Parts: sequence; structure tokens; C-alpha cells
Amino acid sequence: MSSNLPISSPYRSKPDAPVTDAERDRLNARLNAAYTAGTLEQEDYQARLDLLFAAQRLGQLVPVVEGLPPLPTHSNPAIVASSDGQPGELSESRPSGRLTAVVVGGVAAAILIIAILIVLLI
Repeated sequence: MSSNLPISSPYRSKPDAPVTDAERDRLNARLNAAYTAGTLEQEDYQARLDLLFAAQRLGQLVPVVEGLPPLPTHSNPAIVASSDGQPGELSESRPSGRLTAVVVGGVAAAILIIAILIVLLI
């Protein structure tokens, strides 16, 4: 059987391993996401689901996973993660901290001292 999946894929490297419930659930979620995103047609989606739930060995899942969008290899950083807002909406500003006020005050005092020293030396 020819496949575009990498040889390291468990579907090719361990084709005789049994399909676990966790693997079945994970692939079901990927199929649902692909169908919802419009990358799978109704007939293809249904055929892949039928194969998924009939498969007993990982090697039988090759036609199910082939052509699906790849899994993300990263997660969104917390600063990018949504806080229930819609794209384009502004979020509430963060409260300013005392540290910011102290740093700004310290920089302003340093600039003032430098200015006074320059005036006295000239």
C-alpha cells in the first residue's frame, strides 16, 4: 500500500497495533474539525467515519488520516489566547501597576538631576 504519510507515522510504523479508544476519539475530533472547516465533503467525511469505527488495527486508518490537515505543532501562547472576545474587538486595558509609576518617576528624576548638573557645569 502506497501512502504519503511519513514512515514515522504510527499508522505506517506500527500498522498491526490495535486501535485504542483514545486514538479513535482523537481522529474523530480531527475529522469533525476538517468537515466543519469545509476541507471534507459530506460523502468523504461519512466514508472516513465508517472506516474509523470499523478499523481494528492502526494500518487500517491510513485512508482515514491521509489528506487531513496536519496537527498543529504548537499551542497558542497565553497572550494570544482568546478571552471570549471576537476578532477585532479591543480588550479591556490592564490595570497600571505601582512598579510602572516608580520606574517612570525614577527615570524622570534621573533626567532632572542630569539636566541640573549640565546647567551647573556650563
